Amino acid sequence: MARDGEEAIVKYREAFGSDDPYVLAIMDLTIPGGMGGKEAIRLLSDIDPKITAIVSSGYSNDPVMADYQKFGFSGILAKPYSVNEMGGIIRGVLSGKKHDA
Repeated sequence: MARDGEEAIVKYREAFGSDDPYVLAIMDLTIPGGMGGKEAIRLLSDIDPKITAIVSSGYSNDPVMADYQKFGFSGILAKPYSVNEMGGIIRGVLSGKKHDA
C-alpha cells in the first residue's frame, strides 16, 4: 500500500531490485494532494519498462480510462467495483489478456 504515486515509486524501486519484486500495481488515477496514477506510471515505466499496472478511477470519462494502454496501463478498474470484478481483472491482466471493467 502507498498513499500516493511518490510513495509507490519509492516502494516499487526498492522491490524491483530485490528477490521479491511486485508483479502488479493497482493505481488510483487521482490522489487529492498527491501524485496520481497517470504521473506515477510514467516514472514507474522508467524503472521497469515491463511493469504490469491497472488504473482505477470513478472518472470514467477521463482519457486515461478510455485509452489506458496508451498511458502504460495493462487494464482498468472503473469504480465502484466488486471483489469479483477486481479478481477477474487481475487474473486477466496477469495472464496477458487485455482486460477492463
